[in-house]
Amino acid sequence: MKKILLVCLCLAMFSLQAQDQTAFKNETVEFLKLTGAGAAFESAIFQIGMMVPEANKEAFTKEANGTLAGLYDKMAGIYMAEFTQNEIKQLVSFYKTDLGEKLAEKQLSLMQTAMAHGQAWGLEVQAIAQKHSK
Repeated sequence: MKKILLVCLCLAMFSLQAQDQTAFKNETVEFLKLTGAGAAFESAIFQIGMMVPEANKEAFTKEANGTLAGLYDKMAGIYMAEFTQNEIKQLVSFYKTDLGEKLAEKQLSLMQTAMAHGQAWGLEVQAIAQKHSK
């Protein structure tokens, strides 16, 4: 009898933990979408779809959109390893504010500009290294 009770207790705990993980993953996916990742993925699908003939575009778009759930799952796992569920909830709350929405809207452009500056700086430092290597 004790074994049956112990097994039932373990199963109940496992079920609750799985539900918590599902909620955590759903919140993390919501966070990713709020940050602008969803729009970036949709834009990528649209841009890649430009290569697809018009007659096949609908099928391509449907199939490509079908890959998003797997991508969100993988990306959620990355964030879930670095942030707690409570932290993700706080981030979701932030991205629902006016400032958070502004950041999400401008984040991609800011990152692209910052990368360009970083690359230019890297070339500058590389030139300095070459100068001092002689």
